[in-house]
Amino acid sequence: MNPTDLDHVLTVLGTALWSTDEQSFAEVAGTLALSVYDGHTRDQGTPYLEHPLAVVTLLRAEIRVSHPETLVLALLHDALEVAPEAEALLVQHLGARFTARLRAMTADHRLEQRPKAVGDETNWRFKQAALPSEDLLVRFADRLHNLRDLALSPNLDRRRRFLRSLEDFYLPIADAARGLSLHLAAMHALLHAEYDRHQQEVRP
Repeated sequence: MNPTDLDHVLTVLGTALWSTDEQSFAEVAGTLALSVYDGHTRDQGTPYLEHPLAVVTLLRAEIRVSHPETLVLALLHDALEVAPEAEALLVQHLGARFTARLRAMTADHRLEQRPKAVGDETNWRFKQAALPSEDLLVRFADRLHNLRDLALSPNLDRRRRFLRSLEDFYLPIADAARGLSLHLAAMHALLHAEYDRHQQEVRP
């Protein structure tokens, strides 16, 4: 896969059946995604854009999400994490309301471009627990893709942290949210299946 052009991004989003206004919004968002994620890589050495595109694909294929704004949110969910300086550009082209949703999904120390400090983890968890259902769904999809991708990560500490946070934070939140929508119920099942898979891998 070579996710480097706008046509590919729009295909992954599934914009062919969207309204004209939705397609226009997606084209702007896709162009911004190509720009914002450009030059950034994941710790596996892969282009960063592959991750948000995988999150979009997960939502569409496995959770059956079709709402355009939710899928665009998934495409740009890490935009302010990798490029907090792009916030004004996002506001200009996608609006303050949409960009505020991205801010709510981004850790404070990333937004403020500083090292992580005492209290940041607690604040982050409060922010994520307070997300509305569609945004929480994107956060869960992001976490699920990260968990599936752990085998490719050379950072063992990252792997331990992701599994620990799944057990003590994300699964309880998913348990509490599963009754809010069929999409969240489906995501709850996938997160638990991923947790069970990792538990079986570490058993002697």
